[in-house]
Amino acid sequence: MPSPRRIALTLIAAVTAVATGGTLIAQLEAGERGILPIDSSGTLEIGGIHVDVGGKDAAAARYAGWRIAQREGFKALWAKTNKRPISEAPTLADSTLDGLVASIIVEREQIGPNRYIADLGILFDRTRAGALLGVAGVQRRSEPMLLIPITVTAGNATSVELRNSWQRAWAQYRTSQSAIDYVRVSGMGVDPLLVNAAQTARPGRSWWRNLLDLYGAANVLVAEVRLRRLYPGGPARASFTGRFGPDGDRLGGFELTAKDSADIPRMMAEGVQRMDELYTRALVGGIFVHDPSLDPPPPPPTVEEEEVEELRAAVTVTNVPLLVTAPDVATLSAIIANIRGAGGVQSVIERSVALGGTSSLMVSYRGSVSELRSALIARGWTVDEVGGFLRLSVSARPAPAPPPQPAPAPIPAPTPAQ
Repeated sequence: MPSPRRIALTLIAAVTAVATGGTLIAQLEAGERGILPIDSSGTLEIGGIHVDVGGKDAAAARYAGWRIAQREGFKALWAKTNKRPISEAPTLADSTLDGLVASIIVEREQIGPNRYIADLGILFDRTRAGALLGVAGVQRRSEPMLLIPITVTAGNATSVELRNSWQRAWAQYRTSQSAIDYVRVSGMGVDPLLVNAAQTARPGRSWWRNLLDLYGAANVLVAEVRLRRLYPGGPARASFTGRFGPDGDRLGGFELTAKDSADIPRMMAEGVQRMDELYTRALVGGIFVHDPSLDPPPPPPTVEEEEVEELRAAVTVTNVPLLVTAPDVATLSAIIANIRGAGGVQSVIERSVALGGTSSLMVSYRGSVSELRSALIARGWTVDEVGGFLRLSVSARPAPAPPPQPAPAPIPAPTPAQ
């Protein structure tokens, strides 16, 4: 199912084509962008198997050459995987190899009337051949790494804006046996706007975090090649440099040559293999460490559970039964008014009133029973705690405030003597 981004771009192209007579649609269909990476997650590959065999005719010679390539390819892949001499590799029957081989890649071939010369690559099915090759277990791999291939030629730096041999080599590279978990872009959609040579020079982390989150990567790898030609169509020399991280820390580099323009794809394919080895050595050497500056910003601080419990306890309202003996209504009303004025008291409800006897009140207090008792004692009452309720003694009620003293009369001024 096409992604929403792809659908949106298609709709924009269709609307524009109506206004331009279909010119834009033709450009998109025959455009120079977009090389989809090969998905090699289910295969194991070995290349460079050279065969030179004869036969009664061209078809028989080719069939015999492919048979030999299967046998030698399995032994070479076993030796490479287990890091053992190829002489120790097991020999399998052709019928068994037919069930293990997924496909054969023709790198170069020459077919004669009764002779076949070729360089072949063999793809083995990972599920079927993994146990025999010793790779059935889980392979240790790096974090997902966003790969940005950069080609610098004639003073111009290009990534995925246009199709080029360096991007094509990375798209065709089978990464199933690599220790690096590459995230490769195709160059379609918004890729040229986001993953380009200018992006590799950005030091800010905010944009990098958004970019890595969009492509599902944890860090970035920059594979740069500077291509110099002696003359158009002639020999070429390429300088390869591997970088790591948003700051572009240099990991190493190497140089390769091509005899002419037709040999450049071969040189780029070899450059990808050596660049993968460079990245693998950096991974083994502990250089690929997690960069905390690329993590999303932490969420706003939250109240810890203990603080939440303390806050809940602080605002918990307790209903406390309170027994009061009052001789008359005026005294009971004065007691209730005094209790309501205490700090933390939410309400005072009369449950039962017995004039001259013991009246029952229900006090809603923001705190515990002991805290309510302390608050009433602070107001001058004598309060006892009995079995979860309080008893207030009226005999020890607070003394009323003394009435204000009248101001002294002014002393009359003395009268003058007659």
